[in-house]
Amino acid sequence: MEKPDQIALPQQPVPQKKLPRTVIVLGLVSFFNDFASDIVIPLIPILLATVLAAGPIALGLIEGVADAVASLLKLWAGRHSDIMSGRRKGLAVAGYTLSNITRPMLGLAGSWPLILVLRSIDRVGKGLRSAPRDALVADATPPGMHGYAFGYHRAMDNGGAVAGSLAAAAVLAWSGLSLTEVILWSAVPGVIAVLLLGVGVKEEKENKKEEEDAASHRTASPAELPPLRWSLLSLPMRRYLLVLMLFTFARASETFILLLGHELGVGTVELLLLWSALSLCKAATSIWGGQLADSLGRGTLMLIGWSTFSLSFLMLGQVAGSSGLWAVSIFYGLCAGMSEGAERAIISDYALPRERGTAFGWYHLMVGLAAIPAGLLFGSLWQFQSAATAFFFAGGLATAAAVLLRMWALPARKLNAG
Repeated sequence: MEKPDQIALPQQPVPQKKLPRTVIVLGLVSFFNDFASDIVIPLIPILLATVLAAGPIALGLIEGVADAVASLLKLWAGRHSDIMSGRRKGLAVAGYTLSNITRPMLGLAGSWPLILVLRSIDRVGKGLRSAPRDALVADATPPGMHGYAFGYHRAMDNGGAVAGSLAAAAVLAWSGLSLTEVILWSAVPGVIAVLLLGVGVKEEKENKKEEEDAASHRTASPAELPPLRWSLLSLPMRRYLLVLMLFTFARASETFILLLGHELGVGTVELLLLWSALSLCKAATSIWGGQLADSLGRGTLMLIGWSTFSLSFLMLGQVAGSSGLWAVSIFYGLCAGMSEGAERAIISDYALPRERGTAFGWYHLMVGLAAIPAGLLFGSLWQFQSAATAFFFAGGLATAAAVLLRMWALPARKLNAG
């Protein structure tokens, strides 16, 4: 994946265009998949703390192992989609299907190790689909709109999280169903997501130039792809991925915010509403943030996102009640949503079109390699010291990552590079 070791010059703002149909449908797929997922995910820390009597270390291990399993598969899946000459849809369908078969079974788990196994299988599905799906988004979108496209995708993803957690809160508040029954009902939006992907996405290029590129890719043999070696990534990408890996040690699972609320005495329904509000805030700023990344520069948006993440976690370490938890979570969600599109758009900037799957695979792998130690470290600091210690540590580490991003991975004179 040979690329120049310089970051490209800043892109000029592009006139607003409609997103391609493929990107819109993939956004809807993510909406319904996260609708299903976020009926379940915010209930896991509550299930662990109440029904299964497990603590922060168990939650950290479950989320860390699950994310690591997913990320280890993402490099293979992304690379395989490139070897198949850009035919990525099959892997995405397989991944969404596996997750939506496994996830409802979490409601039947009788111990936290079984939750660990099921959550890991769920994330195997994520590992199969994520890099090919991100590459599908990049394949279908003009380069000057990548921030917008990924911002839209993250907005739909977070919108599904809003719908899922609100649905779970409403059902628990008014229907009398148990946690297990609510989790089982998550299968319904999951099926819709798989059907939308299977029927609605066609791997067709959007214009003549892309059709010509696709033809050349189909005639290319897998041997023409460069070897899968870290050293063949461009220097900017390697630096960016290493700093991103460090930031992952700070980016503890957001489910710890719910665990903090549980320890502060916040009820289950209110915690689900808090989770929904957090996701709504991210959805509200994702598209705008992606458009800003296209016009102002990806690096600028990344710095804003990481700096405000640090501030948010430092404030979470001082929260003492429900109102403070709500205020900080809303601030965190609004700021986090702004930089989500930029984080992935940078990867598409550095990757050649025929190697996008591999590039996104490296991105997800590096994040995953840090996931298990990050989750265990955060959970251990919480259990053996305090929640405040864990959040303060994460906030300080995020500050260090932001400084490295600014001074090393994205130097000042190239900060606004597209």
